Amino acid sequence: MQLIDGKQLAENIKKDIAHTIHTLGGPRPNLAIILVGDRPDSQLYVSLKEKQAKAVGIDTHLYKCEAEITEQELLDMINFLNKDRAIDAILVQLPLPEHISTHKIIEALDPQKDIDGFHSYNLARLNNETADKIIPPVYGVIITMLQSINYDLTGKQVCLIAKADIFENNLADLLQHLGAQVSLTKITDGDLSDKTRRADVLITAVGQPGYITAEMIKDQAVIIDIGITKVNGEVKGDVDFTSVQNKASYLTPVPGGVGPLTIAMAFANTLQVFKQQRNESS
Repeated sequence: MQLIDGKQLAENIKKDIAHTIHTLGGPRPNLAIILVGDRPDSQLYVSLKEKQAKAVGIDTHLYKCEAEITEQELLDMINFLNKDRAIDAILVQLPLPEHISTHKIIEALDPQKDIDGFHSYNLARLNNETADKIIPPVYGVIITMLQSINYDLTGKQVCLIAKADIFENNLADLLQHLGAQVSLTKITDGDLSDKTRRADVLITAVGQPGYITAEMIKDQAVIIDIGITKVNGEVKGDVDFTSVQNKASYLTPVPGGVGPLTIAMAFANTLQVFKQQRNESS
């Protein structure tokens, strides 16, 4: 089994971003990050994004909000940032507190500043053959990882296990557009293992450490592990590495797989929307 080195792929992308921003020789992209509450994991992710953004030449503006902020107050903040011409891109760190509708917040974003790409306008354009579409970073991660091993999805069986229906359905549409035959399942489905054992590519995002074992995968399957969980301070993925290492052909490690590459993809989207907005205003 070979590991897909997301960390190295991320470094290559960030190097290209830094070079592009440097050669532009003008204003730098400005990214607004909204952090609600004091979840340690969210604080850590935002800190990493701020540090890495600075390294590639993206200026960040952190808007820290109390967990008790009202939904309307957060909507007002987004409306302000939508109108602020100095802000090129907006990222809302998820998850949000339960009293705030994530869907409503995402839909309030200016779709041209939505670097997570989950606004309905951006999701509707995923399968369009246009250069200016915004691909959600985690979707971009999957495509980039498969491209890095020269994997052609045409006719391949892909099984996607995830908690969120929106995540499942839109990703499934994109993979089908690329030629794959996609099955969706949840850990509560009685035929889960039947579906996973038929999959040439297994994508898991359930957040249960070590859940995927050798008995659940096809011989020589490619496994993309998105399910990151912290156990006693240690980051774990959905896949039991020891169990699958002699059966899978490729696996994304946790840590060092999806995580670093997702941040790099968010920066790539930031640069993309920055260039688009500058061209439109020139």
